[in-house]
Amino acid sequence: MAVIYPVVLCGGSGTRLWPRSRKDAPKPFLPLVDEDTLFEATLRRCADPERFSPPVVVTGVGHRTHVESQAAAFPGTRVIVEPMARNTAAAIALAALRLPADAIMLVCPSDHHIADTQAFREAASTAAKLAADGWLVAFGITATAPETGYGYIRRGARLEGGFEVERFVEKPDLKTAMSFLADDSYSWNGGIFVFRAETFLEELARHRPNLSAAVEDAVANGREDGPSFHPDAGAFAAIEPESVDYAVMENTARAAVVPVSMGWSDIGNWHALRDAREGDAEGNRTRGNVELVDCRNVLAETDGPRISVIGLEDVAIVVDGNEVLVTTMAGAQKVGKLTGAVNQ
Repeated sequence: MAVIYPVVLCGGSGTRLWPRSRKDAPKPFLPLVDEDTLFEATLRRCADPERFSPPVVVTGVGHRTHVESQAAAFPGTRVIVEPMARNTAAAIALAALRLPADAIMLVCPSDHHIADTQAFREAASTAAKLAADGWLVAFGITATAPETGYGYIRRGARLEGGFEVERFVEKPDLKTAMSFLADDSYSWNGGIFVFRAETFLEELARHRPNLSAAVEDAVANGREDGPSFHPDAGAFAAIEPESVDYAVMENTARAAVVPVSMGWSDIGNWHALRDAREGDAEGNRTRGNVELVDCRNVLAETDGPRISVIGLEDVAIVVDGNEVLVTTMAGAQKVGKLTGAVNQ
C-alpha cells in the first residue's frame, strides 16, 4: 500500500465559537472536545507510520507559533506559511507543489472532530486506491440529520471502493435537506479529499489556469526557513481566493466519493460542539464551576465565575475572561456576527 501524505489546512478567524475561540487562538488550537486540541487530534489520527507520511501543515503567519508548538510532538512535520489567506484551492496547490508528483495527498481541515479513527483510516486507504488510479476523491460523510449548513454530494455510478460523483450540491434549505436525508445517495461534504499531487495540479491548471500559475510562481520564488517554507508574497497576493470545491472538484470529470460513517462534526458552532461532547442523563454538557437544576441539553462552561442555571433547555452559556455569551441552540449560527466576535 502506497504511503499517504496528510495535508492539514490550519487557519480560521475564531468567530463562530466566540468567546471561547478568538482570532489569536481559534478553535483548531483549543481542547474543545477531548484533552487534545482539534489540531493535535487531526495530527494524531494520521500518526501511523505504516500508513502515513509525516504531515504537511498549511497555515497563516498569525497561526505559525501555535502550529509549531502543538506539532512539536509529531516528528517530521513540515509547515507551509501562507503570507495571506487565499482559500483552500491555493493552500492545497502549495502543498501539492512541495510534494512528489506521485504523492497521494489526504487533505484534512484541522478543526474537525472525528470520533472513529479506525473508520477514518480505512476510508483514507480506500480513497488512496482510487486516487492512485487518477480519481479525485471526496469523503462522503453519512448524513445523520437534515443539516442546512453543509454541502452535499450525490453519488453516481459504482466504483471499486466508492462511487463516481454525480453532482455536488450547495447548502440546501430545510425541506431539501430532509429529502436528502431520506435518500441514501446523498452524503455530507466534509471537505476531506484524497488525490495524487500531480492529478490535482493538472486539474487545477485545466480549470483555473491563472490561479495555478500564480501558485507555481509563489513556490518557485519562495524560501526555506528550517522545516518551514514561505511562498513568495507578491505572487501569492495575486491569487483570486477560491475554494477547492469551486475551483476543481465541481469541474473535474474525475470526481469520486468514498462513503464513511466516522462520528464526524465540523464543530461549526456551539450547537455542534455540544453534540460532539459526552453528556449527562439529561443531555447537559458542563465545564468549570457550573450548577444546573432542572435543565436539559444545556451547554455551560466557564473559566472562572460560577454559572448557575435553572429550568432551561437547548441553550449555551459561555464565560471566557470578561466575555459572556448566552444563546439558544437555534441562534448559535449567528454568534460569528456579534460585535464582540467581529471586532476582536
